[in-house]
Amino acid sequence: MESGLLTADGYVGTELDLFAAARSWKAYWSGAIAPFLRGRVLDVGAGLGATAEVLACRPGVTHWTCLEPDRRFAAAIGAKVADGTLPAHVRACHGTLASCGAAEAYDAILYIDVLEHIREDREELARATAALAPGGALVVLAPAHPRLYSPFDAAIGHERRYTRASLRAVAPEGLRLVRLRYLDSVGLAASLANAALLRQAMPTSGQIAVWDRLMVPLSRRLDPLLGYRAGKSVLGVWSR
Repeated sequence: MESGLLTADGYVGTELDLFAAARSWKAYWSGAIAPFLRGRVLDVGAGLGATAEVLACRPGVTHWTCLEPDRRFAAAIGAKVADGTLPAHVRACHGTLASCGAAEAYDAILYIDVLEHIREDREELARATAALAPGGALVVLAPAHPRLYSPFDAAIGHERRYTRASLRAVAPEGLRLVRLRYLDSVGLAASLANAALLRQAMPTSGQIAVWDRLMVPLSRRLDPLLGYRAGKSVLGVWSR
């Protein structure tokens, strides 16, 4: 998700492109969700197609639909397919599940840093569940811990941050919980220190680089030792 509040017409607010070069973080979370991707994948709030660039070529993925409410971003995804940046089985669709529904049943539906932008999150996940094929996976990655909510969150259109309990609570009945864990324990410690000491609302590009190059690799080692009980982001996976 590259921008702010997700609506039928586009985004309200603009998120600085601070995290575009966060390769370690992208490798971490994409590796965590990759086993759940197969067949037809719906990428909700796809932005400029960053998730598709990382995962659309994964073996077993046959179709990848980027559902994007910003017409400009949807067009940019189409251009990436045309120039070969994205594979030919990726397609862009302008709109949201609320505005245009689902044209087919999907084997995986992704909300990568998207659900926190949607005001009616419970209703959104109900629509996603209706679009899942039997055995399909619903995957949500979102920022964690309401006490970390900052002016930066508000500026980029975040309605909320989640705990494991609150994310579990908005998942529709009838889905089987497969995975619910926190990611990035070292990043959480840094964020707590920032909130308590620095009170800095906007991270700098240098801070993002230190986090991505030093903290995220440490989190990948530490998170399993902690049982994934602490982290700056929360990952939930459900199966229909």
